[in-house]
Amino acid sequence: MGAPSAENELAEPQMLQFLSFLGIDVEYVRGEGNTLHFRDDSGREIPVLDYAGGYGALILGHNHPGIVTAAREFLDSGTPVLAQAARQTAASGLASALNRIVQREVGDGEPYYAVFSNSGAESVEVALKHAVFERGMKIAALEAEIAVHLEEARVAVEAGRAGVADGAARAAGLAGSGGRGAQAYGELVAHVRRHNAEQAARPPVFLTLEGGFHGKLAGSVQLTHNASFRLPFASMAAQARFLPFDQPPAVAKLMGEERAHVLDVAVEDGEVRLVERPFPVFAAFVLEVIQGEGGIRVVTEEMAQAIREACGAADCPVVVDEIQSGMGRTGAFFASSLIGLKADYYTLAKGLGGGIAKAAVTLIREGRYRPDFELVHSSTFAKDAFSNTIALKTLELVEAGDGEVYRLARTWGERLLGLFAALREEFPDVVKDVRGKGLMLGLEFHDQSGSAAGGIRDAAAGGILGYVVSGYLLRTHRIRTFPTASAVNTLRFEPSVLLTDAEVDRLEQALRALCSVLRDQNEQALFAR
Repeated sequence: MGAPSAENELAEPQMLQFLSFLGIDVEYVRGEGNTLHFRDDSGREIPVLDYAGGYGALILGHNHPGIVTAAREFLDSGTPVLAQAARQTAASGLASALNRIVQREVGDGEPYYAVFSNSGAESVEVALKHAVFERGMKIAALEAEIAVHLEEARVAVEAGRAGVADGAARAAGLAGSGGRGAQAYGELVAHVRRHNAEQAARPPVFLTLEGGFHGKLAGSVQLTHNASFRLPFASMAAQARFLPFDQPPAVAKLMGEERAHVLDVAVEDGEVRLVERPFPVFAAFVLEVIQGEGGIRVVTEEMAQAIREACGAADCPVVVDEIQSGMGRTGAFFASSLIGLKADYYTLAKGLGGGIAKAAVTLIREGRYRPDFELVHSSTFAKDAFSNTIALKTLELVEAGDGEVYRLARTWGERLLGLFAALREEFPDVVKDVRGKGLMLGLEFHDQSGSAAGGIRDAAAGGILGYVVSGYLLRTHRIRTFPTASAVNTLRFEPSVLLTDAEVDRLEQALRALCSVLRDQNEQALFAR
């Protein structure tokens, strides 16, 4: 059977219609480095300069020869891809290699355990599940400890060695004052258990930042700020509290407002007293240090410090989502290391597979890791030999040459930032802002919803101007990039480190032409086919 016609397209037909409307519904047939190729109506291959970079997945470009060779060698070897419940040498090697990098950049010698998955959203789901699992174990341990104390106090009361303190009785709202009898103690215990049961029934609280994107699965989408992605599924999982992106004092303030306690008892000087114990309200604080879909916004060192300090005080784990910013894209393996933020969990995907395999991992600090989690979480295709062999090769290439990939990311990133800054100076009414680090950059345009040109005005009012601009760049200049989904006036640029001067010059010419089109409100040029 052939491919479905446009009339009966079954693979996300609405998305295909949108791509067709933009004039970017091409099929790419070949790729290498930063270049993709499609065929025109005559069958000629047309090269396209790819600045989208697989949404950050192609730090080493399309079909890097070293990764392609590793894939061929693996398949030629006959090694089984799927042999679950067996020793997985590639996965173990990958976990060790990642630990060496963590220790070099942010470590203190404490290891991180690896839980593998298949995509970025899944790696976030693993982190959320493990954080809830750890929280549950904390609550169970706290309940067990309180039960021991209640029993010790009961024995003391029945033996006549202790009685309920007046202050404890008043705090519990008992009808009478304290006393040495079993009845007063029984009423106190009932109050303690009611209060603690109410706290234990509270759902976990996740904290995250406004503008963040962490995936679209049942749990991860609850931490994705874009309401159109999140709200249709709000009933499916624990909700998140969204904090202002750039207000460090808001972190401790919100955590203080959410703080809760359970009740314990202690026998002191012949009296049973109530004791408040902190209750683990928070499951985790989850953040991207550079927001990808949120408009390439960079978390400051001050915000990172506020998060780390507040979470440390509340014993709340910090999950850093490095799915798009990791793997060397920002000039370091972990973007979080550039702002001094050490995580309890790291999530990695995208570039980990080298543009060939689907690979993801959640790294969990030893002090947080709960081995029993391995009994309640699994994935059929996670930890497969092929994906992890490719990921190992990718790490080898990223780490090669005494940090050459990191240097290239910094060098080309500075070159592109300089280009974008020059455009903002030349076209101040068109370019609003320039943001990012390394090769994770954003170019934001001013809102055009007040444009005198009807087509431009309508596109801006409909929230698709960024996509229209992307279509123009592809059709007219054969340059591929896209806006960020939650900040659609911001184009993102995430090419590989294999950039050349000629490729940067092509981008400069195209963007200068685009800025001229927007400045002149030339909708005929913008929408030309």
